[in-house]
Amino acid sequence: MTRFSAAAVFSVLVFGTTAFAQAPPPATAVPPPQAPLRMAFLDLQRIAAESAEGKVASGKVQALTQKKSAELQDKTKQLQGNQQKLQQGGAVLNEAARAQTQREIDRLTVEIDRFQEDANAEVQEMQQSLQAEFQEKLRPVVDSVVKELAIGLLFSAGDAGAIYVDPSLDITGEVIKRFDSGKYAAAPKPPAPATAKPAAPAPSTTTKPTMPPAVPPAATPPATQKPAPAIPVKP
Repeated sequence: MTRFSAAAVFSVLVFGTTAFAQAPPPATAVPPPQAPLRMAFLDLQRIAAESAEGKVASGKVQALTQKKSAELQDKTKQLQGNQQKLQQGGAVLNEAARAQTQREIDRLTVEIDRFQEDANAEVQEMQQSLQAEFQEKLRPVVDSVVKELAIGLLFSAGDAGAIYVDPSLDITGEVIKRFDSGKYAAAPKPPAPATAKPAAPAPSTTTKPTMPPAVPPAATPPATQKPAPAIPVKP
């Protein structure tokens, strides 16, 4: 009886351990496959050149540039006329006339330099303002296309540095079409709260100092005069 009981216990232990070792591991949850990341490219330079909004902004900059260039040419012609007058009529003009012509040359030279700087600054300021306005109007259009096509990564074609881009990834044409439709206008900004205007200061009873008149430079021989070149306004 004792021998049978020991064998029975040994059999239970062996077969029980074997059964436990051969039991399959518990099933684990398999994560669902992730959708591939969808990428696309956008050519901002093409949008600026081909869209209606970009053409309007470009026309404004071009019109201002042409206006400033025409004004600069008029001033340059005046300067060249006085320089020619001083060079060709040096023997005919008296001392007072030569001095007056030289003062006019100096004045126009300074005026042209300042005009060119102001014109370039004005054109650049307009470009920056129109660019910011253009981007503000374009943003909701791009957002709508990105959401509709489930794009997870959008590149700028001009800044990505890509050697080759699959044409099917280029959404520039679709963005231009929607941009020109005018259906994605940016939300208007809320008006700024009105603020009380400060009271105007009482008129001063003191006289403002005035700058003394500039002393004109002495006249120099015509041969030393350097003609001022016409410098075009930078676009």
